[in-house]
Amino acid sequence: MNRVVVTSVAAITPLGNDLETSWQNLLAGKSGIAPITRFDPEGYATKIAGEVKDFDPTVYMDKKEARRMEIFTQYAVGATRQLFEAAGWQIPESEKHRAGTTIGVGLGGLQTIEDMHKKMLDKGPKRISPFFIPILIANMAAGQVSIEAGAMGPTICTTTACASGSHGIGSAYTDIVMGRADVMICGGSESTVTKLAIGGFNAMKALSTRNDEPELASRPFDADRTGFVLGEGCGLLLLESLEHAQARGANILAEVVGFGASGDAHHMTAPPEDGSGMALAMAAACREAKIDVTEIDHINAHGTSTKLNDLCETRAIKKVFGDHAYNINICANKSQFGHLLGAAGGVEAVMAVKTLSEGVIPGTINRDNPDPDCDLDVCADGPREKQVNYALSNSFGFGGTNASILFKRFTG
Repeated sequence: MNRVVVTSVAAITPLGNDLETSWQNLLAGKSGIAPITRFDPEGYATKIAGEVKDFDPTVYMDKKEARRMEIFTQYAVGATRQLFEAAGWQIPESEKHRAGTTIGVGLGGLQTIEDMHKKMLDKGPKRISPFFIPILIANMAAGQVSIEAGAMGPTICTTTACASGSHGIGSAYTDIVMGRADVMICGGSESTVTKLAIGGFNAMKALSTRNDEPELASRPFDADRTGFVLGEGCGLLLLESLEHAQARGANILAEVVGFGASGDAHHMTAPPEDGSGMALAMAAACREAKIDVTEIDHINAHGTSTKLNDLCETRAIKKVFGDHAYNINICANKSQFGHLLGAAGGVEAVMAVKTLSEGVIPGTINRDNPDPDCDLDVCADGPREKQVNYALSNSFGFGGTNASILFKRFTG
């Protein structure tokens, strides 16, 4: 059984087109949520989103390649380039068969589906592009990243709604633990700020409609929360076996010590009110790491800003950690990024690793009127400088699917 470490991280988010910009804006308490620019939202109940701003795919690929990739795939390829630049390393030819990719994507190429459907209706089926299917399929992020990095090991897409990114990390971690690979590129990518997505989530009454104050719309654990804000982006981690990382002299940022996955077995979209499924995932991650739950000092919460999710996650944390729940410093990155769907687990895991390596916990913005039923410490007063030893990153998705990744500060 191999120990697994994180040797590089990368992110493209509504707060910045690289990790350092995103991280600094996160710590500064800035919001990446603004009026939608991808389409005219007139007639939609929600007119705001956490869009990635001014992303230029030709920084990472030529125009021809960019035209043959959906935006979520462009983000994944761009983040991969950043990931290896930060690592100062490339996969050697002799090791390519021992390196893989596992990238979570929740919805895939929704914009491509919308565009091509319109073209078919307007101009007929003969005008459908031969690249239509290869562009839209969700696993193309993992496939194109495999090509970019030269990774010939496991190439997998996890599609588990809002837990996709975390399941991608968990799957990659398991491959290295079991000796199936030495190196894995993993995380999540998503870009679904589209007419159909906004309209669909509006039909579910899931999105915030606080259009006049977009930066205040996402407010996890606040009594005045009215729904989540759709976001987009990509978060990737480079995982290696400890032996492999040390052999090449890698800079180790953190260790992955546990992964927990569970199902609610309850409802298509709503978690059980006691948070029991979420609790199972968190408890499993701690159990795999063979630590007492009182050793957890930070949780990067799923924290969607919906009434039921925030309440259930609070109850689940109390169920697992008991009185110690009140000692844990919790943050909800979605207050600033919005909900990145399949990319959420990837980006939030990246930020959990940054917390471990930098010794700073990001704050949670917009918790101005605390919900008395969500009474844990969510760092509403801003970032905190603190040496964190164990950080848990939570993701929960429609279909009752739950994932928790447990990271440890690397000490050798």
